Amino acid sequence: MLNVNIVCVGSIKEKFFTDALNEYKKRLQRYCKFNIVELPEEKITDQETQAQIDKTLLKEGEKILSKISKSDYVIAMCIEGKQLSSEELANKLSDISMTNGTVDFVIGGSWGLSPEVKSRADFKLSVSKMTFPHQLFRVMLSEQIYRAFSITANAKYHK
Repeated sequence: MLNVNIVCVGSIKEKFFTDALNEYKKRLQRYCKFNIVELPEEKITDQETQAQIDKTLLKEGEKILSKISKSDYVIAMCIEGKQLSSEELANKLSDISMTNGTVDFVIGGSWGLSPEVKSRADFKLSVSKMTFPHQLFRVMLSEQIYRAFSITANAKYHK
Protein backbone atom coordinates (compact mmCIF):
# COMPACT_ATOMS: atom_id res chain seq x y z
CA MET A 1 0.00 0.00 0.00
CA LEU A 2 1.39 3.38 -1.04
CA ASN A 3 2.26 5.92 1.66
CA VAL A 4 0.97 9.35 0.66
CA ASN A 5 2.11 12.36 2.66
CA ILE A 6 1.23 15.99 2.35
CA VAL A 7 4.19 17.84 3.83
CA CYS A 8 3.13 21.43 4.39
CA VAL A 9 4.10 24.61 6.12
CA GLY A 10 1.55 26.07 8.53
CA SER A 11 -1.36 24.69 10.48
CA ILE A 12 -5.10 24.66 9.98
CA LYS A 13 -7.19 26.59 12.45
CA GLU A 14 -10.68 26.61 10.92
CA LYS A 15 -12.89 23.68 11.90
CA PHE A 16 -14.52 23.39 8.47
CA PHE A 17 -11.13 22.79 6.84
CA THR A 18 -10.19 20.28 9.53
CA ASP A 19 -13.52 18.49 9.09
CA ALA A 20 -13.01 18.27 5.32
CA LEU A 21 -9.47 16.94 5.72
CA ASN A 22 -10.64 14.34 8.23
CA GLU A 23 -13.28 13.18 5.77
CA TYR A 24 -10.70 12.69 3.01
CA LYS A 25 -8.32 10.96 5.42
CA LYS A 26 -11.11 8.53 6.26
CA ARG A 27 -11.97 7.93 2.59
CA LEU A 28 -8.34 7.43 1.61
CA GLN A 29 -7.73 4.70 4.22
CA ARG A 30 -8.93 2.01 1.79
CA TYR A 31 -6.44 3.11 -0.89
CA CYS A 32 -3.28 4.27 0.87
CA LYS A 33 -1.64 5.27 4.11
CA PHE A 34 -2.41 8.99 4.14
CA ASN A 35 -0.69 11.45 6.45
CA ILE A 36 -0.42 15.21 6.74
CA VAL A 37 2.84 16.55 8.18
CA GLU A 38 2.47 20.14 9.35
CA LEU A 39 5.59 22.23 9.89
CA PRO A 40 5.71 25.59 11.69
CA GLU A 41 5.69 28.66 9.49
CA GLU A 42 8.56 31.12 9.83
CA LYS A 43 7.41 34.62 10.71
CA ILE A 44 8.82 37.78 9.21
CA THR A 45 8.59 40.42 11.91
CA ASP A 46 10.06 43.45 10.14
CA GLN A 47 9.37 44.80 6.71
CA GLU A 48 9.46 42.05 4.11
CA THR A 49 12.77 42.47 2.36
CA GLN A 50 14.01 40.02 -0.25
CA ALA A 51 16.77 38.97 2.16
CA GLN A 52 14.18 38.13 4.84
CA ILE A 53 12.04 36.24 2.32
CA ASP A 54 15.08 34.25 1.16
CA LYS A 55 15.99 33.44 4.77
CA THR A 56 12.41 32.34 5.46
CA LEU A 57 12.38 30.11 2.37
CA LEU A 58 15.69 28.57 3.39
CA LYS A 59 14.53 27.80 6.95
CA GLU A 60 11.18 26.38 5.82
CA GLY A 61 12.95 24.41 3.09
CA GLU A 62 15.28 22.83 5.64
CA LYS A 63 12.29 21.78 7.76
CA ILE A 64 10.56 20.29 4.72
CA LEU A 65 13.64 18.39 3.56
CA SER A 66 14.14 16.97 7.07
CA LYS A 67 10.77 15.20 6.75
CA ILE A 68 11.48 13.62 3.36
CA SER A 69 13.38 10.35 2.98
CA LYS A 70 15.90 9.94 0.18
CA SER A 71 13.83 7.14 -1.35
CA ASP A 72 10.54 9.12 -1.36
CA TYR A 73 9.05 10.37 -4.62
CA VAL A 74 8.59 14.12 -4.11
CA ILE A 75 5.96 16.22 -5.86
CA ALA A 76 6.50 19.94 -5.29
CA MET A 77 3.32 21.99 -5.55
CA CYS A 78 4.40 25.14 -7.35
CA ILE A 79 2.95 27.48 -9.94
CA GLU A 80 5.68 26.73 -12.48
CA GLY A 81 4.86 23.02 -12.33
CA LYS A 82 3.00 20.99 -14.91
CA GLN A 83 -0.78 20.94 -14.83
CA LEU A 84 -2.40 17.50 -14.94
CA SER A 85 -5.98 16.33 -15.32
CA SER A 86 -7.42 14.14 -12.59
CA GLU A 87 -6.94 11.11 -14.83
CA GLU A 88 -3.31 12.04 -15.46
CA LEU A 89 -2.73 12.40 -11.71
CA ALA A 90 -4.29 8.96 -11.21
CA ASN A 91 -1.88 7.50 -13.77
CA LYS A 92 1.05 9.32 -12.16
CA LEU A 93 0.24 7.92 -8.70
CA SER A 94 -0.24 4.46 -10.17
CA ASP A 95 3.17 4.67 -11.87
CA ILE A 96 4.81 5.96 -8.69
CA SER A 97 3.37 3.07 -6.67
CA MET A 98 5.19 0.61 -8.96
CA THR A 99 8.62 1.96 -8.04
CA ASN A 100 8.26 3.85 -4.75
CA GLY A 101 6.66 3.13 -1.40
CA THR A 102 6.11 6.77 -0.48
CA VAL A 103 5.06 9.89 -2.32
CA ASP A 104 5.33 13.30 -0.66
CA PHE A 105 3.26 16.22 -1.93
CA VAL A 106 4.99 19.37 -0.68
CA ILE A 107 3.17 22.65 -0.07
CA GLY A 108 5.29 25.63 0.92
CA GLY A 109 4.45 28.56 3.13
CA SER A 110 3.36 32.07 2.17
CA TRP A 111 6.44 32.61 0.02
CA GLY A 112 6.35 29.24 -1.71
CA LEU A 113 9.14 26.66 -1.81
CA SER A 114 12.88 27.13 -1.56
CA PRO A 115 15.07 26.36 -4.58
CA GLU A 116 16.51 23.44 -2.59
CA VAL A 117 13.08 21.84 -2.17
CA LYS A 118 12.23 22.41 -5.83
CA SER A 119 15.51 20.83 -6.92
CA ARG A 120 14.83 17.80 -4.67
CA ALA A 121 11.43 17.31 -6.29
CA ASP A 122 10.99 14.46 -8.73
CA PHE A 123 8.03 16.28 -10.28
CA LYS A 124 6.63 19.80 -10.06
CA LEU A 125 2.83 20.03 -10.11
CA SER A 126 0.60 23.05 -10.53
CA VAL A 127 -3.16 22.92 -10.17
CA SER A 128 -3.71 26.42 -11.49
CA LYS A 129 -2.06 29.73 -12.27
CA MET A 130 -4.31 31.18 -9.57
CA THR A 131 -3.24 31.49 -5.94
CA PHE A 132 -5.25 29.76 -3.21
CA PRO A 133 -5.13 29.99 0.57
CA HIS A 134 -2.82 27.21 1.76
CA GLN A 135 -5.44 25.81 4.12
CA LEU A 136 -8.02 25.54 1.34
CA PHE A 137 -5.47 24.14 -1.06
CA ARG A 138 -4.63 21.34 1.36
CA VAL A 139 -8.28 20.26 1.20
CA MET A 140 -8.32 20.59 -2.59
CA LEU A 141 -5.18 18.47 -2.93
CA SER A 142 -6.57 15.83 -0.57
CA GLU A 143 -9.71 15.65 -2.68
CA GLN A 144 -7.69 15.26 -5.88
CA ILE A 145 -5.61 12.48 -4.33
CA TYR A 146 -8.83 10.73 -3.33
CA ARG A 147 -10.24 11.28 -6.82
CA ALA A 148 -7.08 9.83 -8.37
CA PHE A 149 -7.35 6.65 -6.32
CA SER A 150 -11.07 6.45 -7.12
CA ILE A 151 -10.29 6.66 -10.83
CA THR A 152 -7.71 3.90 -10.58
CA ALA A 153 -10.17 1.72 -8.63
CA ASN A 154 -12.98 2.42 -11.12
CA ALA A 155 -15.11 3.72 -8.24
CA LYS A 156 -18.25 5.76 -8.86
CA TYR A 157 -16.85 8.92 -7.22
CA HIS A 158 -15.20 10.25 -10.38
CA LYS A 159 -17.62 11.21 -13.15
